Amino acid sequence: MFVLFKTVRVAGLALVISSTAMVAQAQQAQTDPQMQAVLDALKSLDAKPLHTLSVPDARTQASAADAARTVQRDQKISALPEAKVATRDIAIPTAAGALPARVYIPEGQGPFPVVLYFHGGGWVVADINTYDATPRALALGAKAIVVSADYHHAPESKFPAQHDDAWAAYTWTVENVHTLNGDASRIAVAGESAGANLAANVALMAKAKKTTMPVHQLLVYPIAGNDMNTPSYQENANASPLGKADMEWFISHVFKSKDQTADPRINLVGRNDLNGLPSATVITAQIDPLRSEGQSYAEKMKAAGVAVNLINYEGVTHEFFGMAKVVDKAKAAVDAANADLTKAFAKNK
Repeated sequence: MFVLFKTVRVAGLALVISSTAMVAQAQQAQTDPQMQAVLDALKSLDAKPLHTLSVPDARTQASAADAARTVQRDQKISALPEAKVATRDIAIPTAAGALPARVYIPEGQGPFPVVLYFHGGGWVVADINTYDATPRALALGAKAIVVSADYHHAPESKFPAQHDDAWAAYTWTVENVHTLNGDASRIAVAGESAGANLAANVALMAKAKKTTMPVHQLLVYPIAGNDMNTPSYQENANASPLGKADMEWFISHVFKSKDQTADPRINLVGRNDLNGLPSATVITAQIDPLRSEGQSYAEKMKAAGVAVNLINYEGVTHEFFGMAKVVDKAKAAVDAANADLTKAFAKNK
């Protein structure tokens, strides 16, 4: 790979700046102002790059969601109407032990369509509390019950424990959602980042097992490949809150060997069995190492005949989707996702 250099003069001194630095400068210049406010808040909360931390420290430091809530508080933005969505904490029984889950219940009579949602965090950090904003927004906007299911985390539980948990959560939802006033014939899967990978795999497994299929997939900046030299990885190697070194850190904790990332459950873009999958909404962010693989997976699904709505949002970073209260582009993304979910639910009613 060629590295370009640019020479500039400051106070009579010739300085050489590499292309890497220029890319970083370009990224900073194009960041959406509202997104930048959240990144500034994250820095003010003393959040450090994940790859510099131990797992316990990474799990306890401030998250991007904390930064968004800080901006919301500082700007005195109301938590309503999302705060009015009723919730109920449950446990989903599985062979590997009970999974914590939170059920978000919209207003109305039901039975409601259902969204099974998996949170992000690289399968290492975060939980259903960290990722509370998205399920609330989906329950409100799609008028659906949202089951936000947790899963066992690495490094305590290595791959594929998380994928086994996701499938167990799906089968439980199909079999038991009627007890929550949900409609088992209208179940969608959704997730962000690592959780989007789980959602995609649930759809693939349902197809392979010839069982109840989800009616839609909402995949928000999914982990969908194992190539860390894609254009978006090169452009956003040092991005916040997720950069290349952070992804390498996740991989080191999740997998027994880096070779395991070639598994088709991780390397979705390498699969050739995508025909017959349910419709999908794939949302990517410009300033995100995962952008290229998310877009590639969307295009591969399209080529296999799947109806896909691929939307990329400029000037925002990984984790932006749950920031609809403070980032207008996140609100637009959530609205688009809810519109697609509503359409899929209506089609399968």
